[in-house]
Amino acid sequence: MSKAQGNHVSDLRGASRLAIDATSGLTGLVEAIHANIARTPTKLGGPIVGGAVNGITGLVYQSIRGVTRAVGGSLDLALRAVPSALEEMESTPARERLVAVVNGVLGDYLAATENPLAITMRIRREGKPLAPSRAGLAAAMPNASAKLLVLVHGLCMNDLQWTRDGHDHGAALAQDLGYTPVYLHYNTGLHISTNGRAFADALEAFVAAWPVPLRELVILAHSMGGLVTRSALDVATGAGHAWPQALRKIVFLGTPHHGAPLERGGHWIDTVLGKTPYMAPLERLGRIRSAGITDLRHGSVHDEDWQGRDRFAHGNDPRRPLPLPPDVRCYAIAGTIGGAKAPLRDRVLGDGLVPVPSALGQHRDARFALAFPKSHQWIAGDTSHFDLLGRAAVYGRIRKWLAA
Repeated sequence: MSKAQGNHVSDLRGASRLAIDATSGLTGLVEAIHANIARTPTKLGGPIVGGAVNGITGLVYQSIRGVTRAVGGSLDLALRAVPSALEEMESTPARERLVAVVNGVLGDYLAATENPLAITMRIRREGKPLAPSRAGLAAAMPNASAKLLVLVHGLCMNDLQWTRDGHDHGAALAQDLGYTPVYLHYNTGLHISTNGRAFADALEAFVAAWPVPLRELVILAHSMGGLVTRSALDVATGAGHAWPQALRKIVFLGTPHHGAPLERGGHWIDTVLGKTPYMAPLERLGRIRSAGITDLRHGSVHDEDWQGRDRFAHGNDPRRPLPLPPDVRCYAIAGTIGGAKAPLRDRVLGDGLVPVPSALGQHRDARFALAFPKSHQWIAGDTSHFDLLGRAAVYGRIRKWLAA
């Protein structure tokens, strides 16, 4: 496992800092509720009583925040002094999963506050980062082939989670079709366009350093990873990068091209809470969720989809359309928890997280519809969002498309 992405000491320091910040935020939340109640006319409230309550409790809340900051700063300094030998403690798959979830939910905040828990984008193999140099890649992969496969994971996940029920699409494609698989590891709480730009740059350096002449680049992307891939390709094309010239195919697994109902549901709850006087401060809890998650409301892949906007504000789809690349063969697999020929109501539920139309790029507005040929679309019946990573039938379809 990689030691570069963190260790137990930095985890503890990062978690403590997160707890300190959460305590301060929760203090402010309770204070706001208290103030709202005091301001609301009631038999007990009113200007005099409300003012007195706010004056007394304001001092209390201020004191709590002060102590919290002091304790947090001292703890952080103490943890920095832990001997460097402990810094070499290896990671575990369980830790990687936990850190991936925290990054998915709070990753933009972790990055902004330089929290040690924040994941830095890397291209990895077996959990170890690959140095983007010809010598480094040759040493790490002495049997590298001319066919490069890059796998891009989804929200709250990491590169090690491509292995499911003993199966890894990347490893299987290496054995069956001779691809050399590598895996992107990234902070899924950042804006999709932010990750897209970083991915484009990472691939440019990686492809340039590939140790053998590259004949074919293929990307296999799950969930949010598909949006990050589309964003990266758009950035790379605009910047004149070389790697798109080697890109032959992209396979999307359960990608919410037009958003996911779960985020739209969270946005609706925010709106309802914000319109209730006593509960309005609780709207802040909904605003904790990361930029990566709010980008999934509609499937935003450009900077201008969110720059200069309140990402929690109620409104229509703000996206600029992004069609599929004309020179790359693109394929889409949607899962459905109903059967392959299930009634419409079951197929609208999709794989439990992403509806079938969103995964297949279908949209009522022709500007947003993605032109996957019928032969490049497939629906996996009785398959959940995460089953797309391990089902034999899903792998069979991927293999068939990549072998064509």
